[in-house]
Amino acid sequence: MPLDIGERLRSLPSGSAVALKLDPREYADHYFAVLNATLRDVGSETNVHTIYVAVTNPAAFVWSLAQALDVPIDRISFVDAISHIMMNYANSLPNATYVDSPRALEEIMLRVEYLLRKFPHPRSIVVIDSVNSLAIHNPPELLSEFFHILLNNLKSRPVLTLVLETSEEEATGVEQMLNLVVDETIDVARAGR
Repeated sequence: MPLDIGERLRSLPSGSAVALKLDPREYADHYFAVLNATLRDVGSETNVHTIYVAVTNPAAFVWSLAQALDVPIDRISFVDAISHIMMNYANSLPNATYVDSPRALEEIMLRVEYLLRKFPHPRSIVVIDSVNSLAIHNPPELLSEFFHILLNNLKSRPVLTLVLETSEEEATGVEQMLNLVVDETIDVARAGR
């Protein structure tokens, strides 16, 4: 029987950090399944607010998918670190805060912290999309420090942290680094079978 991603995420205790592995050959399907599970299934629970850190796809694109999933605008906020370098910030969202670059790791952490304080909820979800995109823009040591600080901070609070990663057949240094800071990894390809 296949694992339902939304059910699995709902069963996790507050303060959990999870890596969600997407197969690059089925990226679009896996990405939509993850958004469905995180934004609609888990994110629609009472007293939940989602903070989506957009590093791969601009916030406007993610918001259009969230609207297709009937996610209310007051249930989601964005930290967009990719629109500026993609020159895709003409239509800024009222529920988004923009960071100049995926290299601004400290600013990303500060914006996440700001949104957690601005929207205090009994349970929050932070989605980081994705570790692979952050790895393109940052050296491994700096990225490792970023995830160590951010995830340990979020684990100490009622925050479910989800980190998307595109898996390769062989484990990369990024995947090995991430495995050191997350509590568990869910392979979306296996969950969807």
